[in-house]
Amino acid sequence: MFFPARSATLLDKPLAPRHAGCMAFESETSSPLDSLWQEYGRAFRDWDDLTLARWLAQTLGQLEGKVWRLSHPLVGAYRLAAQLGHERAIWFKRLATPPAAYAESPCCRAPFLPLLTRDVREAGLICQHCNETLVPFAEIPAPLREALEAWGQRYESVHAVAHWDDRQRRRAGNYDAAYEAAAQQAETLLARAGNELAPKLLNFYPAAVWEDQDECLDVRPEDVSL
Repeated sequence: MFFPARSATLLDKPLAPRHAGCMAFESETSSPLDSLWQEYGRAFRDWDDLTLARWLAQTLGQLEGKVWRLSHPLVGAYRLAAQLGHERAIWFKRLATPPAAYAESPCCRAPFLPLLTRDVREAGLICQHCNETLVPFAEIPAPLREALEAWGQRYESVHAVAHWDDRQRRRAGNYDAAYEAAAQQAETLLARAGNELAPKLLNFYPAAVWEDQDECLDVRPEDVSL
């Protein structure tokens, strides 16, 4: 029996390029979840540029000095506002000054706020404002890059179980058991990302966000205990 991927919950919409479904404000083929996020985003659309810029800068101050789950409600709200800010070119207009600890990102000139995902070896660290690569993998500081290399390689092999073809499933014998074992390993690896790897980002960046779910393996944020 094959375990289908679950339907994503409200805060499960990852932003890494390889992951399907960003929290876009407008889409011609929006899913019900996308439509709900568009509804949430309209609250920020009612704000003028100055109000939005000040809220973003103030919230960055609250995020500073910590690592945050991708599923955290404050991060979800910030991501919605940050995407609208990117659309309006808020940071180009210099309407508000972010906390001094945040450097300017090379991808979109927004404050430097990286996201660590399971695709780190391919995508590097992701910008929470424009959804592009903020730090290519090769440019991650060497000590941290080595740890992420081993972790990412291990995670890729675990995650691949969710995408085995029929031949690979038959070879496994009991695919249900293989899938469940992979899900448990993913929970452990994601917990390591939150406990050990993401905090090391604070040695180089003022704040960081880490992906705490895997929709393909039915791992929810509440399954990842720190």
